[in-house]
Amino acid sequence: MQSVGPYRFTHMLGTCPVGKAWAAIDEQGRFVTVAVLDAVAASTPGWREAFAGTANAMSQRPGGQAFAYADFFATEPWAAYPAEVGAGAEKLFRALGQEYQAVPTEKDGSTDPVAEIPRQVSGPPHPVSGVPQPVSGLPHPVSGTPLPVSGAPLPTSGAPFAPWALHAGGLPTVPPAPTPQPVDDAPESPAPVSAAPADPPPYDPFSGPVRRIKPSDPPPRRTGLWAGLTALALVAVASGGVAIWAMASDDQPDPYVPPTGTVTASSTAAPVEPGLKPWAQAALYSPEEKALAVAAPSLVFIETVFTGYVRDARTNALVHPDPVSFIRRCSGFVVTPDGHAITNGSCVKPTESHARWLAVDALARLLVQDKKLPAAEMPGYITANVGKVRFTGVEPATEPISTVRGQLNSAKGNLEQEPAIKAEVVRSLPEDSGNTALIKFARGNMPAAELNTSASLVGETPVRILAFATSDAVFRNATYRPQSKLVTITGTSQRGPVSIYLVNEDLGTVSHGGIALDAAGRVAGLMYQDQAAPDRANRAILPASTIGTLLTEAGVPNTLGDADKLYRSGLDAYFGGNSSGAITQLDKVAAATPDNRLAQAYRQNAAERQRLESASREQSGTLVIVLVASAGVLLVALVILAVLLVRRRER
Repeated sequence: MQSVGPYRFTHMLGTCPVGKAWAAIDEQGRFVTVAVLDAVAASTPGWREAFAGTANAMSQRPGGQAFAYADFFATEPWAAYPAEVGAGAEKLFRALGQEYQAVPTEKDGSTDPVAEIPRQVSGPPHPVSGVPQPVSGLPHPVSGTPLPVSGAPLPTSGAPFAPWALHAGGLPTVPPAPTPQPVDDAPESPAPVSAAPADPPPYDPFSGPVRRIKPSDPPPRRTGLWAGLTALALVAVASGGVAIWAMASDDQPDPYVPPTGTVTASSTAAPVEPGLKPWAQAALYSPEEKALAVAAPSLVFIETVFTGYVRDARTNALVHPDPVSFIRRCSGFVVTPDGHAITNGSCVKPTESHARWLAVDALARLLVQDKKLPAAEMPGYITANVGKVRFTGVEPATEPISTVRGQLNSAKGNLEQEPAIKAEVVRSLPEDSGNTALIKFARGNMPAAELNTSASLVGETPVRILAFATSDAVFRNATYRPQSKLVTITGTSQRGPVSIYLVNEDLGTVSHGGIALDAAGRVAGLMYQDQAAPDRANRAILPASTIGTLLTEAGVPNTLGDADKLYRSGLDAYFGGNSSGAITQLDKVAAATPDNRLAQAYRQNAAERQRLESASREQSGTLVIVLVASAGVLLVALVILAVLLVRRRER
């Protein structure tokens, strides 16, 4: 079955003159729609750029259609869209100004891109036949006056003509003008001679009947010489063209493709999977991609498990004999190489009232599971009991037990062993003072982020957020990966003495504690819960200055390690086009900080780009030699022509 990247096609959804839309599934079984640009269109100048530019524009526009993954440098470029957000592939082709034709399903002829019955697809998509072919040669001249056209011009319908778009149909041809028949040069006929007059006229010296000066015959045309010189020039041009075509078709290096996620830092290294692929979430080589690459290694997934007993608040008697547990999940980021990290305070150390409500909710779910409480009565049970109980440890005067663990790159819920790293809470600020917490992991040598405590967040301006998210429906063992999104600041709010900034979108339930980035990839703020909103979504940003205050009170300065500085220097070299320098520096970072998987991915990326640059230089050198040789042949032909012309004049 045909596939591209991590996606396997199931059936075709629709076609247009330049490509096809497919239904597909990824490695986790999630449905997507994939827009594939045909190879013929991709090789036509302007179409590959238009396809990639339109997909990026749709992805970055607020409220637009973001693609899940794309490869704009493949022989047949493609972009994949999550099926749950709609027919992304169809929207992309329609945004390109194409006439999209949906493929009827086998069941009822409907064209739903997700719900229709999958069909087995074999072989790659066929290229579209409507793409115009280039026309060689100059148009023939037209002789004669053009014929008038009667009648009014016919109206046209359809979308306006896009200057960068391809249009099907052949180019109109103009019939050649009729060629006049050649006329042979015939000698002049002598004038007829009449009989001598009886009386000859008087002599006139200026009216002689016979031409006194006879013009000489024109020199013979050197048709063979000119034909030879023309043939020589054509041979030179043709040989150069053939050589260029041969190099372009046989020795052309493969187009550059960003890392797919399964890359190696060296030939002996094990395959790695970066948690975040910046090249798939921002335009290639853009400042946004670089900012994500700088900050992403420090992002950490945090899971806290609270275990305790629900007791009657007046008598301390146990409401339920067994302990009750609930889980809090959020995002965070490392601020020192030795393992200090910042996250949301309510995730690792909620208030007593909030912890009590979560414990009663967990108890109600346990009673429903044991069939001791109808599911419909859960809300009423929680409301009736949350004010009458306490949530304690084993003893009434002790705190519930909490266990904090974190994971880098990608994470799995309910994981207690490696790669989960145990942590403890160092300091926490209450909700009315910032609701942030400083934790310390039980392991060092971790990639750190840099704070920008003077960052200015202005209303109605875009800002990129970075946090963990999941698309899994099952909570307990869900898989989480870093995701980013461009959001807009819509206003401000107040939490005690702290001002927070409200945004229009979020990344999901575990995004609180994530990062709001500045243009250089530094931390401009912490993702926060909008407690005034009915859904309490994570659509607020706490300024980085509050984080700086917490670190100062705890005596923990925000510092970057030597590997962190070298990583940023390697990224500067990579995005600056210095592949050799990037390889050297990122190699050292990958060896010094194995948790920084993006260092390994960008190192491989730089090595691939260096290989393609080398192949391009070799091809350019060969091309110069061929062109110089062709120019030499033409120069010799011109010299011969000049010599022959001089000799002709001397005669």
